[in-house]
Amino acid sequence: MSRLSDLLASGARPVVTAEFPSIDGGGLAAVERAADELRPFVDAVNATDNPAAHAHASNTSIAIGMLQFGLEPIMQVVCRDKNRLAMQADIMGASLFGVENVACLTGDDVTAGDEPEARRVFDLDSTQLIKVASGLAEGHYLSGRAIKEPPALFVGAVENPFAPPLDYRVLRAKKKAEAGARFLQLQIGYYPERPEAFVRGCVEQGVTQTTALIPTVVLTKTARALTFMNDSVPGISIPAEMIERVAGAGDKDAVAEASYQLTLELSQHALSLPGVSGIHLTDFRHDGSLERLVRDLGIGPAFDPVATVAGTTAV
Repeated sequence: MSRLSDLLASGARPVVTAEFPSIDGGGLAAVERAADELRPFVDAVNATDNPAAHAHASNTSIAIGMLQFGLEPIMQVVCRDKNRLAMQADIMGASLFGVENVACLTGDDVTAGDEPEARRVFDLDSTQLIKVASGLAEGHYLSGRAIKEPPALFVGAVENPFAPPLDYRVLRAKKKAEAGARFLQLQIGYYPERPEAFVRGCVEQGVTQTTALIPTVVLTKTARALTFMNDSVPGISIPAEMIERVAGAGDKDAVAEASYQLTLELSQHALSLPGVSGIHLTDFRHDGSLERLVRDLGIGPAFDPVATVAGTTAV
């Protein structure tokens, strides 16, 4: 199975996953540059599928490209744009090249993107897609048609502990776990008490016995970025005092540092929760802060004893 699966099963250390940047040209050289920046510090990286309803290079092509450059992909598959045939084809096609990690998402509505006239598909929702992907790994298509040599798949999904109704989010997580999700990357959030309650509920409901929880944090540089997410990104709400803390830090450099420290604190809090198996990073700074964060947290491949030779890390 995938290295991500092995790491989560072992529980030896928190895993680090991240988002691969959207690619809009530049050939494989663009993929290689991004892979080189991420490879030393993360265990696996999401190959996004038209994020926020914007068209980019496809999820399958980016996932396969990542593998070529030594980076383990988590291929996102979004229900918004494709019917069940196309989604099964994506998963099976990518598996031919060794892509094993799959994250199933329902997806943002097309009105979130720059082509709102696009037709919605939503033939399946994320929980149904989890069942379909799990079925492929078991050796059959959704129709029941047999697959003689089924792909090795490690199936996951996302969940949002911050969106109301909050109690229902634990039940959704349980349904996804029962459908076959073995990891859940949690959506961005800035209210620490909400993931506390969510993770506690997942532990109580037995979700974490089968399914790893991986909260998401975001590296930003300005209060303006926080305000934009609060005002314009569905499902994200940021307390006014957090935005004010960053905005009032001082000059440009002080603001950037205050924003980093906020992310560090949220990361430390998330990793402290019993039942959390790692952290998922979204980097809007692209200034070396991702490396700084994993080093400040002491997690990831750079701190993996297996990757240490004669007392010197592999990075």
